[in-house]
Amino acid sequence: MSIQIKPLTPHIGAEVSGVDLSEDLTNEQFATIREAYLDRMVLVLRDQHLTRDQHKAFGRRFGKLHVHPMNYARTGDPEILEVKTTARSAYTAGDGWHTDVTCDEFPPMSSMLYVTETPEVGGGDTLYADMYLAYELLSDPLKEMLEGLTAIHDGAIPYVGSYKSTPPEGGYPRNEHPVVATHPETGKKVLYVNSGFTSHIKGLKAWESRAILDMLYKHIAQTPKLTCRVEWQPNTLTMWDNRCTQHHAVWDYYPHSRYGERVSIIADVRPAA
Repeated sequence: MSIQIKPLTPHIGAEVSGVDLSEDLTNEQFATIREAYLDRMVLVLRDQHLTRDQHKAFGRRFGKLHVHPMNYARTGDPEILEVKTTARSAYTAGDGWHTDVTCDEFPPMSSMLYVTETPEVGGGDTLYADMYLAYELLSDPLKEMLEGLTAIHDGAIPYVGSYKSTPPEGGYPRNEHPVVATHPETGKKVLYVNSGFTSHIKGLKAWESRAILDMLYKHIAQTPKLTCRVEWQPNTLTMWDNRCTQHHAVWDYYPHSRYGERVSIIADVRPAA
């Protein structure tokens, strides 16, 4: 059976069928998935039955696996990030528009979330937004103003501010990246700031930086044409290109539970203009 790619929206997202990720992929199968990943940015693969080792093996086809900054003690399996929400949770991971771990010097190029438990009453979808299109929709004068600007991305914003975790000695990662980056494989420009990690734009007054960032965040959150919506079912793996997307895990299922495990792949290069 050949691999089938079914788009979710005109710009972003696709459901992929005809492939079993628990088996070793042929080079041809992997090339098909990788091409779809670069083209559609978000791929949804349903009815997958994976062990942790199989999940990680698929991730390694794309590159070296990432260890999340909050797991600096490297407890358990450091290459697996558990994403668990129950009635007792103080928060759910990713409840707000963001790009994963942009506080790192080399943020993940991709993340792969494998969900095995979904809320029995429905809910718990994830929204994804196309940052190519987010940039394209800006006016030319605004594009010109943003190009050349650099923003600070600070891990303390979510990990201490939202999640109330204890930082490691020396603090969580804090790095600067261009406000407008160029995707290293497609060569297309992306809007590369996010409300989860970006603290401010360098060289601007605080109120100038806040006004520009808030305007861009509003643009992302209030432009539906940027998005696709993934409805989770048990044993679904969704992977996304972290270099050109943002996502928002919707916590609309309290007091029910959702459980998944995430593998992320480290980028080979830093975000660059």
